[in-house]
Amino acid sequence: MSAISIHPSVDHGWKPAAPNFGGGTLTCKCAQNPVVVTIKGQSAHNHVCGCTKCWKPQGAQFAMIAVVPRENLQVTENADKLAVVDPSAAIQRHACKGCGVHMYGRIENAKHPLYGLDFIHTELSQETGWSPPEFAAFVSSIIESGADPANQGAVRSRLKELGLEPYDCLSPPLMDFLATQAAKASGVLRA
Repeated sequence: MSAISIHPSVDHGWKPAAPNFGGGTLTCKCAQNPVVVTIKGQSAHNHVCGCTKCWKPQGAQFAMIAVVPRENLQVTENADKLAVVDPSAAIQRHACKGCGVHMYGRIENAKHPLYGLDFIHTELSQETGWSPPEFAAFVSSIIESGADPANQGAVRSRLKELGLEPYDCLSPPLMDFLATQAAKASGVLRA
């Protein structure tokens, strides 16, 4: 394995999704009174993300993000500890005020193509069987977080070695989905 660290949950490989996975809980890093979020069902579109908005564990170059239907997410403990990180952002990232961990992201704009999906960090769960990461998004953005631009070739090689195709946007299927939603919203395509 390469010396380049991407994220603790992917650096040494990962397990495939468990068949009929029923979901689990995500817990923040607070030692006392942690925020707990309960997820029903499996996650989708799991990926590592290099953007500067997503929460990353200490020392990680990338975040690991998946989505679940909004109705499948419920804050079940210590919701009073959550606050939105940036109210002006399209994704309202709800972080614990104690430890700073982003527990989930929600899009409130009903016209946004990803409205209805909440963004989660499956590495905050003790349960195994979540969907594994499928690709790497916004790879160039790690430079904005301080990564050496001269090392980007090695980072992309490491991502490919891990089976995570590197993109500087989202994966082609997700980009197709976003374009389809935009075309439907504009009337170019019928629903």
